[in-house]
Amino acid sequence: MDAIDRAIIDNLQGGFPLCPSPYAQVAEKIGIDETTLLARLQHLLDTRVLTRFGPMFQVERMGGAFVLAALQVPEERFEEVNQAVNAFAEVAHNYRREHALNMWFVLATRTPQDIAATIRKIEAATQLTVYAFPKEREYFVEMKLPVIT
Repeated sequence: MDAIDRAIIDNLQGGFPLCPSPYAQVAEKIGIDETTLLARLQHLLDTRVLTRFGPMFQVERMGGAFVLAALQVPEERFEEVNQAVNAFAEVAHNYRREHALNMWFVLATRTPQDIAATIRKIEAATQLTVYAFPKEREYFVEMKLPVIT
């Protein structure tokens, strides 16, 4: 990463402009053109420097639901199961952990009823039990990470 990549990350972590050309506005602030910003952002995503770029929604306020879920995946099946789980549009994040439950992911659905249906589909696709951990309490933690030079 160079100074421009760092500036892109720093400037896209909050306060994204709500205007007709938000990327052009951010690019101008950084001192590059919009095409360059978009190409560099795509490169950061393609190389997995960034794993996601997009808004965070309060899905429950829109009538939907989300839940933290986990699987106990045999090591020899991990990549296969990972691909199966990630194929579901409802899977927002997927992380490997060093634990008996070694795959953790977040499900976000349009309705609360869709959580159970999606869990059943994932279980059918993986032949593994999904352990769901619904939210008991919500906390807001805004975390903006400085890019160290």
